[in-house]
Amino acid sequence: MTPKANLFDFDRGAMRRFFAAMGEKSFRADQVIKWLYQGGVTRYADMTNLSKGLRVRLEELAETRLPELADDQVASDGTRKWLVRLADGNCVETVFIPEDGRGTLCVSSQVGCMLNCTFCATARQGFNRNLEAHEIIGQVWLADRALRDSASSGDRITNVVMMGMGEPLLNFDNVVTAMQLMLDDLAFGLSKRRVTLSTAGLVPQIDRLREVCPVSLAVSLHAPNDALRDQLVPLNRKYPIAVLMDACRRYVSGQPRRRITFEYVMLKGVNDSPRHADELVRILEGTPSKVNLIPFNAFPGAGYERSAPDVVDRFRELILAAGIMTVTRKTRGDNIDAACGQLVGRVSDRTRRAQRLQQAAGTAAF
Repeated sequence: MTPKANLFDFDRGAMRRFFAAMGEKSFRADQVIKWLYQGGVTRYADMTNLSKGLRVRLEELAETRLPELADDQVASDGTRKWLVRLADGNCVETVFIPEDGRGTLCVSSQVGCMLNCTFCATARQGFNRNLEAHEIIGQVWLADRALRDSASSGDRITNVVMMGMGEPLLNFDNVVTAMQLMLDDLAFGLSKRRVTLSTAGLVPQIDRLREVCPVSLAVSLHAPNDALRDQLVPLNRKYPIAVLMDACRRYVSGQPRRRITFEYVMLKGVNDSPRHADELVRILEGTPSKVNLIPFNAFPGAGYERSAPDVVDRFRELILAAGIMTVTRKTRGDNIDAACGQLVGRVSDRTRRAQRLQQAAGTAAF
């Protein structure tokens, strides 16, 4: 039996092609998108402006399957974290951060992460697989409905950041399909500046993203020279800083009001000295930039400590003095492990990375 198509895997173009193959007009696809995303309706029987015959055919050919919410935690600062269970039993995490006039949803793109950034809890969990498009946009759909059901809070999603578990550009096609739905006026209707993709620096995919879906771009930099970044972000060995910065300049070329956000986790005694700040200023020269300084969020066995507040302040002042917009990110949701770098989910690790790290730690302790 041919498996049913999942309509949550389709952006508008794919949805129209699916309906065209059924012999239906494109506006029927548009109607279904509005039902799914604006109406939150997943039962064909409730899509009342579709003919009965079409609804019967959709029941035969297509499903509207989403992941499920397995857990819902609210931090003392109002940050909300959902554990999202997938059909195969793996779980990823999705985080909502409420602020005055703004609500940011942090979305995962992979089960675990293929990269091995040494300061990140997600990386310690290993990797299982890429998320399908319906599992990515499903996080937005589920969070949107959960927030709507919490009518007293007034929280709404105004921004989405692809900064959850995984490296989004290693799941390029599914992530782009999901982001197209985030941007689509018939679905979530967000602007490109309100959807941000964060990458460790896959240069070919950055260039490709500029061509097909130029959302806001954030780069996990974390070090101002190749020797240090090779240690913190091993991907740097393939795409060193000079190559990455060229890609960043290409990404914003011809768009005078756009900037690249550079994320920089502050690690005590590792990357937080005035010398590092001076190096950072030099490598950002000529690139429209904003720097987010991120206080390190600890997790068991991390091996790093958070830079002291006065050290972070001094670092920020040096970058600001060079005329580069710089902010220190406020730590949110750390009491429920929802802060940056703390997302772990529940991952069936095909890479055995978590097991190897535990064995190495045991050997070292012995």
